[in-house]
Amino acid sequence: MKLRILSDHELEQLYNIHMVKDFPDAERKPLTAIRRLVETGRYDPLAAEEDGQVRGYAMVWTAQGGQGSLLEYLAVLDGQRSGGLGGRILDLLAGRYGHLFGEAEAPDDADPAVNELRRRRLGFYRRNGFRVLDYECALFGVHYNCLYRGPETDDQAVLAMHQAAYDDVFVPPRLRRYFQIPLYPGEAIVPAERWLD
Repeated sequence: MKLRILSDHELEQLYNIHMVKDFPDAERKPLTAIRRLVETGRYDPLAAEEDGQVRGYAMVWTAQGGQGSLLEYLAVLDGQRSGGLGGRILDLLAGRYGHLFGEAEAPDDADPAVNELRRRRLGFYRRNGFRVLDYECALFGVHYNCLYRGPETDDQAVLAMHQAAYDDVFVPPRLRRYFQIPLYPGEAIVPAERWLD
């Protein structure tokens, strides 16, 4: 298996065919926002290919200066899940980026089925070398557990890398309004409809 940067046309197809099904509206950026991030040179839309076929994909956002990378989206294509491909993709990403951090929705929904899905997702990341960090975050009104895979043992150092991925892309008023990193204990989550374009 190998990782390959998607062309703009491939990214558009992947977004319209797969991402719209794989990620709920509240968690999925508009394609125009992803394209703007790609233009910064620090956002990689990646296909995971094996035997000449795309098996999955990932979107990775690297902090300015290369200090840590945010795994923003990861999915194995329909019909190919539960066969270990997700773990193999994570291994490739860890080898490519070193310090890899992520966000997984916190299991605090009123619906037990939704919470079970979120717990399974966290379990998947734990089984594949990630640890849950000692801070949480909220982005555009969605509450997340924060995850990390890499050599750093200090959660506050990971927090600094995590913040740096967003800090140099968004103006401070927007950061304060929509990005709560970290989300302090007892802090109210600021509601937002979804990622604003």
